[in-house]
Amino acid sequence: MDGFDSLDPHWAWVVIGLVLAALEMLVPGVYLIWLAVAALITGALTFGLGLGLPAQVIVFASLALISAFSARRFLRDSPIVSSDPLMNQRGSRMIGQIAIITQAFDGGTGRVKFGDSEWLARGPDGIEGDKVRVTGSEGAILLVEPVNMLPPAEGETSADAEAQPEA
Repeated sequence: MDGFDSLDPHWAWVVIGLVLAALEMLVPGVYLIWLAVAALITGALTFGLGLGLPAQVIVFASLALISAFSARRFLRDSPIVSSDPLMNQRGSRMIGQIAIITQAFDGGTGRVKFGDSEWLARGPDGIEGDKVRVTGSEGAILLVEPVNMLPPAEGETSADAEAQPEA
């Protein structure tokens, strides 16, 4: 077995391109795919034009730079918009929801229950059992205000604001 001596250069580029494409699927980062495209095109040009090794390397490097920077510009000008931009930001998803104080707020910090989880929270002092509304988050700490401190929304009475169902 001669090793790589019997492998045609264009097949080497195709294999490199396919390996890079497979790696992009395993470790997504939207970068290796452009190198894979450059390697596949280099393989096609090597097959069609019979390029020597120095020309192959120059073509690959040029195509890699062109494809990577073109993709970067395209993605900057036309970003991929998520259908759920708050998917991995649970604290931000809870803004406006009602929680119940489970550990009294002393000095502005305590714990609240939201759904089936308890969260550290910051807000005005309150006693256990009081309802609070989530107004924001700082990492894993929820920022809360007592429900009765918030003015009612337009067209809503204060009794309606306090009677909203818990999430």
